[in-house]
Amino acid sequence: MKFFHNKKNDCIQCNAKFANHEDLVLHVRHEHHKTIVKCQYCGKEFIHEKDRLHHAREEHKNMLEERSKKESHPENYKTQSRVDAFRSRFSDKL
Repeated sequence: MKFFHNKKNDCIQCNAKFANHEDLVLHVRHEHHKTIVKCQYCGKEFIHEKDRLHHAREEHKNMLEERSKKESHPENYKTQSRVDAFRSRFSDKL
């Protein structure tokens, strides 16, 4: 059986090669003491923030689209509603 190597799983600091992404993340965390970023939706770990962003855009596209729709937000999160609620606590009387 032939092993196909993926360059995405190479450590850029010491040129170590790994068969899968999870082994690379473990290596970077333990050998290079780098901060690992996690996906807020599924918990998958990434070495670089750009990789996490790409993952979120591709894998969690539906969730991100739902968050961006204004009609999906409740009324109390809209700016004018918050301003009106804040102003109602004050009066012009001294």
